[in-house]
Amino acid sequence: MFDVITIGTATRDVFLRSPLFTNIKDPKHFKKMGIISGEATCFALGSKIGIEEPVAEIGGAAVNAAITFSKQGFKTAALFKIGDDETGKSIIQKLKTEKIANLGVVDKKIKTAYSAILLSPDGERTILTYRGASEAIKEKEIPFHKLKSKWAYISPSQMNFNLVKKIIDRFHKQKTFIALNPSSLMIKIGVKKLFPVLKKIKVLILNREEASYLTGINYDKKERIFRKLNEAVGGIFLMTDGKNGAWVSDNKNLYQATAFKPSKAIDETGSGDAFGSGFVAGLMRKNEECRKNLCNRGNIEYAVRLASANAASNIEQIGAQTGILTRKEFKQNRKWKKLPIKITKIM
Repeated sequence: MFDVITIGTATRDVFLRSPLFTNIKDPKHFKKMGIISGEATCFALGSKIGIEEPVAEIGGAAVNAAITFSKQGFKTAALFKIGDDETGKSIIQKLKTEKIANLGVVDKKIKTAYSAILLSPDGERTILTYRGASEAIKEKEIPFHKLKSKWAYISPSQMNFNLVKKIIDRFHKQKTFIALNPSSLMIKIGVKKLFPVLKKIKVLILNREEASYLTGINYDKKERIFRKLNEAVGGIFLMTDGKNGAWVSDNKNLYQATAFKPSKAIDETGSGDAFGSGFVAGLMRKNEECRKNLCNRGNIEYAVRLASANAASNIEQIGAQTGILTRKEFKQNRKWKKLPIKITKIM
């Protein structure tokens, strides 16, 4: 049995950097265009823009999360779908290097997913994605007999919702703890229709924008968002907010954490995966050590600290996994020892 199985995408990421990629804040106009955060990456229309040397790395939520768990010392497997091409082979080799069991499906007709990532000078990024084989996985291709683990970390991307539900039901029946980072397809379904699924989730992971879309509550009204999701989620709700840190609710206490600052923000690609998987890895580690309730206050504080450190370290380098922390690096580096966390009772 594995400690954790990750389920999601595996991609080839190509990073394109230019000082001419500019981030602009204009909430008044951008929100009218459907850009809820009020920010966008811009560059001159119709111009030829010089870039630095491109950098190619492996990415995708399933692989990103699996590398966190493996580096933290857990027996890890990853399930995804790739094409029968050189990119797919490089992903398989990456898993071997990181000592991650490969449960991947290979498609003979569709190419492996690919992303071109535009990096601005301050580390912000815009991702252009070809989803390829990653969104074409079918129920008959899933090795259900191999899905045996203590934890499951699911980032389903464009996977069919009914298939995601069957996977969750399977894990839940086996009493596997399930962490879910819902896809845009799931979020569009809305919290009311997702209620039966969310009740089976031990850790729900969303960024602030996603939480707003899921609940239908204004982005700025985070207290209302938490009240809504506390009613729906069967376990812990983690809401990330980029540089502002994160909030965690266990339905008893609300934890408001700041964020560790990277020494220099180079690339934010994979920071959400690094944070989410780091948080779950922290819960797994503390639960393994003390054999107490998963929602123990000390467990959550440790998990948030590991999550923030993992994300900050990853942002310091190009690539969705390049800066992922090992268990030793997190434990021994003094800069990850303290993170301000404010705790309030949920009334």
